[in-house]
Amino acid sequence: MALTVRKKIWLGTTFLFLLLLLTGGAGIYYTATLKSESKEVLKDNYESLMYCYEMQQQLDSLDINAGQSLIQFESALMQQENNITEPGEDVATHTLRRLFEKLKAGDSTKQNIKEIQSDIQRVLYLNMNAIHIKNAKAEATAERALTIIICLATIVFLISFTFSVNFPSIVANPINQLSEAIKEITNKNYRHRIFMDNKDEFGSLADAFNNMAQRLEYFESSNLNKLMFEKSRAEAVINSLKDASIGIDLNNHILFANFRALQLLGLKAEEIVGKPVAELCKRNDLFNFLINNETTAPFKIVVENRENYFIKEVVEVAQGEGNSKVIVLRNITSFKELDVAKTNFIATISHELKTPLAASDFSLKLLEDERVGKLSEEQKELIRNLKQDNQRVLKILSELLNMSQVEAGRIQLDVQSVNPYLIVDNAIATVSSSAKDKNVEIVKTLENNLPLIKADAEKSTWVLNNFLTNAIKYSPDGGKINLSVKSEKGNLVFSVEDNGPGIAREYLSRLFERYFQVPGSKAKGTGLGLSISKDFIEAQKGKIWVDSEVGKGSEFRFSLPAEND
Repeated sequence: MALTVRKKIWLGTTFLFLLLLLTGGAGIYYTATLKSESKEVLKDNYESLMYCYEMQQQLDSLDINAGQSLIQFESALMQQENNITEPGEDVATHTLRRLFEKLKAGDSTKQNIKEIQSDIQRVLYLNMNAIHIKNAKAEATAERALTIIICLATIVFLISFTFSVNFPSIVANPINQLSEAIKEITNKNYRHRIFMDNKDEFGSLADAFNNMAQRLEYFESSNLNKLMFEKSRAEAVINSLKDASIGIDLNNHILFANFRALQLLGLKAEEIVGKPVAELCKRNDLFNFLINNETTAPFKIVVENRENYFIKEVVEVAQGEGNSKVIVLRNITSFKELDVAKTNFIATISHELKTPLAASDFSLKLLEDERVGKLSEEQKELIRNLKQDNQRVLKILSELLNMSQVEAGRIQLDVQSVNPYLIVDNAIATVSSSAKDKNVEIVKTLENNLPLIKADAEKSTWVLNNFLTNAIKYSPDGGKINLSVKSEKGNLVFSVEDNGPGIAREYLSRLFERYFQVPGSKAKGTGLGLSISKDFIEAQKGKIWVDSEVGKGSEFRFSLPAEND
């Protein structure tokens, strides 16, 4: 039957306990033996020596006090008679009694006293010799005890040392093997096994571990096949996307990049997948642009010597407590080409239509001249309507031409030092007739000594004119428009404030978008004027904005940089 670890520990400690018990027992036994022999020496011999010494002393005191000395001598003799322990001591003691009786009867001759002294010396000799023999025996016993105890102690030390060196390995080695095996499993090395011949608890634990590792290896192999299949399928789906896609995980490492993205970046899959974003930003300018530039405006990438236009979208994907993200580059080259074609078409049509419309406008003016011929009131009304329609179409064509310039990126600026008072006067002069028709008053509030501005006078006047035209359009009959210009932090701010119906807050952010018109507005337009105004002002490094509230009118503003002294 195999010994368990618990039983091995119990047997080892029990064995050591028995060795210690044997050593301690031997020490106790020999100590008790020496103690017993010492007591025997004291009892058997040392007392006899004391009795003999007492008798000798009393014998020497006979001349001084004979009666008292005899009594004490007899008392010591009686005690000696009761403590006979050595061979021949009984004969000597009996002779001493006989001689003492003679002394006691009156024989105090020197011969008798000398015999008594001789007999006392004989008893002393017998006990002294016995003490010598017993002392030699005790010494031999002590030496034997010391030898046995030293031998036992040496054996115990050697066994204990061997036990202390070898026994921990019985427990530590299997534990170390298990620890190393667990580390291998943690590192996903499911092929690792523990080879242990022990039939104890550690052997059972090793068998259980090997079974677990075998099952994990099976599951890993099965899951790996599934994962590889899913990975291949996901890669096929990602590579089939027409849009370039780059996945980035929570730790800012690149998860994937499809074929189109790799083509744009000019990299291979192994050069990008799994790499930190920061590292790739240093090596690839396009990737650095995609990561660090948050613009949503279209941008151009040259692919195979052909200009392509893209827009960037960032899709957040929830992952645990954070978000991964996918950068998608949508190719809008075809739309851009269509937009350019549309812009060129509009510019061409607008330019071609503007000439005959200008000619028809001139013809209408000739018809109004009475020198050509007098017209009836109905004819004059028809001409006025035709003229208004002609002016409206000319304005639309003018805005379309401006828009085509903006879209084509061909805004031509003539930036000079411009007097802001001149811009205001020209804009007011342009809309004065419209204001007069609606009985709208334009109030100017201009600061004194305004500095010159660096601007295109024509386009800045066009923007201010657009603001005033809209203000007149939306102001009630008999209303008032406040036009102000003031200097603020190195800029001149032009402001046009009306007392019209106002604009809801949710529409303010879209006012400057192309073709946008406020829902429910009675006055209709092309929806291009404010968009073109924004492009004109921003092209001159200015800003344009609006403040409005329903029922309280609107205030449109733009700022342009003042000329440095």
